[in-house]
Amino acid sequence: MMPLFALICRDKPGHLHIRTENRPAHVEWLKAGGNVQFAGPLIEDGEMRGSLVVVEADDLAAAKKWAAADPYAAAGLFASAEVIEWKKVIG
Repeated sequence: MMPLFALICRDKPGHLHIRTENRPAHVEWLKAGGNVQFAGPLIEDGEMRGSLVVVEADDLAAAKKWAAADPYAAAGLFASAEVIEWKKVIG
């Protein structure tokens, strides 16, 4: 099994419309890669305000390259995006 990496993103304030407009392309992109273990939005005050995605990749550089291709990233949605190696222990 390849290493796992967590992509943790926080949306820019007031950019829910960017998330909503780009969500279909983002979801299709996640499905097309074949490397996503799980993914979903971060919720704050009942509203989507970020993303958590865990992916398999050869190394950190490959995971960062993959994350940069996210339609949300291309649309300028994120105020911050972190990619860090992650180890599954339970689940």
